[in-house]
Amino acid sequence: QVQLVESGGGLVQPGGSLRLSCTASGGTFSNGAMGWFRQAPGKEREFVAAIIWSSTADRYADFVKGRFTISRDNAKNTVSLQMNMLNPEDTGVYYCAGRTVPILSGTPSRYDYWGQGTQVIVSS
Repeated sequence: QVQLVESGGGLVQPGGSLRLSCTASGGTFSNGAMGWFRQAPGKEREFVAAIIWSSTADRYADFVKGRFTISRDNAKNTVSLQMNMLNPEDTGVYYCAGRTVPILSGTPSRYDYWGQGTQVIVSS
């Protein structure tokens, strides 16, 4: 059974940066795609970014373009999300997700595997 474990969340001041990581164990997504989603209190889970593992083609939500970068590390079986210029609206629980088909998607239900989430708080 594939498991995804996120790390790297925390408290950061507005304008600051964080780097989230998600490591897969029990399998790989080398023939699929991975994504990051987030959920703020009282709101629905929303798409942040996704990447096709083999081609590194990527896709971003409009509200993170130019600020966030998704990448993957084959050797570590890890996908990362570099988040810069953070603002309070970026606060939420960030989830890593994986799917076994190499298609970018912003729809949570298209992903088969999920991590437990990591909390990001942007506040002064």
